[in-house]
This record gives sequence, structure tokens and C-alpha cells, in this order.
Amino acid sequence: MSEITMARKAEVELRIPADGAYASVVRTTTAGLAARLDFTLDDIEDLRIAIGEASAMMLPEADPGSDLTCRFFLEPHSMTIEISVQCSDPPEVDPDSFAWQVLSSLAGDIAVSTEDDRFTVRVSVASSVSEADT
Repeated sequence: MSEITMARKAEVELRIPADGAYASVVRTTTAGLAARLDFTLDDIEDLRIAIGEASAMMLPEADPGSDLTCRFFLEPHSMTIEISVQCSDPPEVDPDSFAWQVLSSLAGDIAVSTEDDRFTVRVSVASSVSEADT
């Protein structure tokens, strides 16, 4: 696990209520952006699963009435997603938990931050299709 250090502005930012009923919006937005970057269908499905697990891990920790924020940083054939919630009592992430194991197996790089009453997970992924293949 590493700390989050991202200073540039996100190309896309999505803010929704921190409620499981909206988790599909995060997965669908992620899939649409990945398709725009020419990710393969398998890459897109893996990313949808990873982001779904990250959201499921975070939503129970969110303060009532708060928002879940997703920031998408797009590059050719890769994407970094920061998901965060307002959280008065940020949890310790268990690297042996099911959600963390899924994230670890599906994402290239994962980082967690629990600063300033925010619980943030950053997931970086690259398409299995390289620029040389396109």
C-alpha cells in the first residue's frame, strides 16, 4: 500500500451520493472512459469489478449524507481513478480482506489515504493493448 500523491487536475470528476444505489453509476462511467481509451473488453470488465469493490469498501465508511467523489486521470492506454468519501473515523485498510485482494489482482497500482477526514483509494490501470499494438 502506498500513499496518494496526485497534483494534476482530473479530466473527469463525478460526485454522487455515498449510497450503494449509485454504485452502478461509478462502474458505468469507469467503463465508458476505459472504452474511450481503447481498453479491451476484458480490461474494462476487470476495471468495473475493481471499482465496484473499491466503492463497496468505502461506502459503509462514509459519513451519513456525504458524497462519493471519483476523479479520473486519463492518459493514452491508462487511467488513474481516485475514489473518496468524507469519513469522520477513517478505517485501517485490511490488506487480507476480500475487497483488497480483488483490487490487488485487478489493478496495476493501488494506494490508500485517510487524511483530512477523507478516505481515498487510488487505482491505476493500463490497457493490455500497448500503443505499439494500435
